[in-house]
Amino acid sequence: MPTLFSDYILKGHRISNRVVVPPMVCFGYPLEEGKVSEKNIQHYLEFGQGGAGIIVTEATAVKKEGRLAPIQLGIWDDSHIAGMKKISAATKSSGALSLLQIHHAGLVTPASVSLEPPGPSSDEKNPQSRALTLEEITEIRDTFIVAALRAEKSGFDGVELHGAHGYLLNQFASSYFNKRDDEYGKDMTGRLKLATEIILGIKKVCKPGFILSYRLGANSPTLEEGVRIAQYLEKLKIDLLSVSHGGMLQNLPRPPKDFDYNWIVYSGTVIKTQVNLPVIVVNEIRTPERASFLVENNLTDFVALGRPNLADPSWTNHFKNNEPINTCQNCKPRCRWFENSDLCLARKRTQTN
Repeated sequence: MPTLFSDYILKGHRISNRVVVPPMVCFGYPLEEGKVSEKNIQHYLEFGQGGAGIIVTEATAVKKEGRLAPIQLGIWDDSHIAGMKKISAATKSSGALSLLQIHHAGLVTPASVSLEPPGPSSDEKNPQSRALTLEEITEIRDTFIVAALRAEKSGFDGVELHGAHGYLLNQFASSYFNKRDDEYGKDMTGRLKLATEIILGIKKVCKPGFILSYRLGANSPTLEEGVRIAQYLEKLKIDLLSVSHGGMLQNLPRPPKDFDYNWIVYSGTVIKTQVNLPVIVVNEIRTPERASFLVENNLTDFVALGRPNLADPSWTNHFKNNEPINTCQNCKPRCRWFENSDLCLARKRTQTN
């Protein structure tokens, strides 16, 4: 029976345990033009020394015009490599597998970044949005591929394509967003053509041991469709599947009454039964007991713990060594850490003890 501290061999890489620090954007940490700051480096050094088996660096823009915000980490230019080398070294400081999540916001690109956010089709809720041309799709495909090559040059063990949370790759994959009638639309194969070309392109330019993960929006637009997309991605030989939400609240899966986790975790456990590649589940897992149960009962291969690791970057080591854990206080209406990391109640409590 696997446990939270069982190792796992992935594409020749030994992962020491099943705990994942998922990608969590630190707005305001980077410097201008998406450059890495000392605050970014220290943030990931804490995670790197905290004992997690996998650390996924936050959503990093492959294109300046596709950022989530004016201040977001970037990988759209070779000038970003020097800073990214420092982040990869920080995350790997105690042996964690280090992945960089690469990302384009698409239709949800804010007006502060682009006055005409582009996507597979225009968004009827945003009259300023527009559909990408075939030439622009080709350019974006190439920016993802080159970004992965830059990540490899920066020392990361692999990349994660952000295909969830309603961002560009998620928009293309979902019939809810994608209304195209050309080769990048119509059916599931067309809607996944951009992701397919990116995946095959990365495999062509990066070394054989370079890991390719995909963050999947499970309900895009339904869990049944999410399963089909997962199976399609498996045929493309991705290495790791991180299951999250699709950025929409329609058609939410309903877990059985005896399932003691939310619909996002449930979606991941369902997809786990339908593919033969390692799966990460995420969202409101939080405690060691809940994390352990999922792995020990083969409901997932890895558990991603976001806020627990924000509250206590050494969450994994503390649990392993039977030491006190700084528990996330689940602040309402919004996580204080994301407003200002200095406001996190769990960290404040540690500082005053």
